[in-house]
Amino acid sequence: MQLKGIHHVSAMTAEAPRNFDFYTKVLGLRLVKKTVNQDDTSVYHLFYGDEKGNPGTELTFFEFPMLARNREGISSISSISLRVAGDEALAYWKRRFAEHGVDHDEIVDRAGRMTLAFRDPEGQRLVLVSDEHNTGVASGTPWDKSPVPAEYGIRGLGPVQLTVGQAEFTVAVLTQLMGFRLKGYYPSFVKGQPDVVVLETGEGGSGAEVHVEERHDLPREQLGRGGVHHVAFRVDNDEELHQWIRRIREAKLANSGFVDRFYFRSLYFREPNGILFELATDGPGFDTDEDLQNLGESLALPPFLESQRERIEARLKPLNTKPN
Repeated sequence: MQLKGIHHVSAMTAEAPRNFDFYTKVLGLRLVKKTVNQDDTSVYHLFYGDEKGNPGTELTFFEFPMLARNREGISSISSISLRVAGDEALAYWKRRFAEHGVDHDEIVDRAGRMTLAFRDPEGQRLVLVSDEHNTGVASGTPWDKSPVPAEYGIRGLGPVQLTVGQAEFTVAVLTQLMGFRLKGYYPSFVKGQPDVVVLETGEGGSGAEVHVEERHDLPREQLGRGGVHHVAFRVDNDEELHQWIRRIREAKLANSGFVDRFYFRSLYFREPNGILFELATDGPGFDTDEDLQNLGESLALPPFLESQRERIEARLKPLNTKPN
């Protein structure tokens, strides 16, 4: 029983239309599912990914209109990485960001890979990471209708960075409970702070890493737009998920128990520094209720919400995601 890598990361937005424009038209991701937050059906839940929304490629956003800006701090998922084919792709993206007015940094080495950090219009912190010399968990396949050429397209999720006040507790849960392995360390980008811990699971590589950053100079994060709600890790199937539920309960961590999200099954729990983790199955997938050719074009609701469609649609601000 081993976690296979990163399944998805879910973040926060206050403006679904602006979010959709940036992630599809600038970053070239495919909107693979337009649905609602199953715990609050008055707001959208948008899923972006590769051509099919394969596990390990999904970046999702909850929309909460009028949400205050995220206040950065500890007990947070402080950075999301997105994989690209190689170093040449980073040079392409640096030019593209300049052309589109995207706030970005210089290309730098991070944990042995070349990277390019940038921010979305709401301040979401993201990093493009080169797969030039990467091995391990396979990447996804960029959508062939993306405005970004396939050779430069985003191929999935790379390492997530956790920023905490006491790294030893988070590392202990990841290694002793969740089966991650210590891969190494790299210097913090903030002077005077401890080295960042690199952990990996499954086949390893960019799509299976967590970087744990300990900071002593920050308050606790106040989650808002531009912040990250949770990170999910890949479980092969329902049977394994139930085994994980037993393991998490035996560790006496408060948890959600089995949750049916229709497109996958889940378990939620918080690690000792307060970051929300999810374990999610690889299937059934996003083509369960939509044709692959038309993913994300219409509002999709799981069967247990379908009877409420009229009421749900009446509360949502229309979001046109159909191609022109």
